Amino acid sequence: MNETTRPASFREAFYRRERRSVPLARQFVREVLIDWACELDLGDVLLCVSELATNALVHGVPPGRGFRVQLTWGEVLRIEVHDSGGGAVGEPAHPAPLAEYGRGLVLVGALADAWGVGERDPGKVVWCDFAASASKLVTTAPRAHHLP
Repeated sequence: MNETTRPASFREAFYRRERRSVPLARQFVREVLIDWACELDLGDVLLCVSELATNALVHGVPPGRGFRVQLTWGEVLRIEVHDSGGGAVGEPAHPAPLAEYGRGLVLVGALADAWGVGERDPGKVVWCDFAASASKLVTTAPRAHHLP
C-alpha cells in the first residue's frame, strides 16, 4: 500500500493536571512515532508536544480535570492537545528578550508546518501538523565528541 492510499492511524492518551504529565505526553508521542516509523525530526515534534501540553496544563486545565493528546497520521502528522478550560489562544506575541514566558507558540509556529486552535465544548483544541512519511524515524541525538 503506498502512502497516498494508506489509511490514517490514530492514537490518544489522557493526562491529569499534574507536572509529570508533560514528560509523559512526550514519551507517549515518541513511542507512537517510533511505532509508526514516521520520518520526522523527533526533537522538533517533541518540543512542540512539550509546548502544547505545558500551555494546556498551565492555561487550559481547571483543577480536577486533565488534557488529551491525540495523534493522527495520514497525509500529515497532526498533534492535537484538547483541554476543558476557558481562555482564548491568539497569535503568539513576541516576548521581551529576558521574559521567562511567552515563546511556546512562537516555537510551535517556527517548527511545525501549520498550527491552529479549534473550539470544543468545554475548552479548546490546539493542534500542529508536520509533513510525514513512512520509512524511518530521524532522531537528533547529541553528537559524541572524541578527543584525539
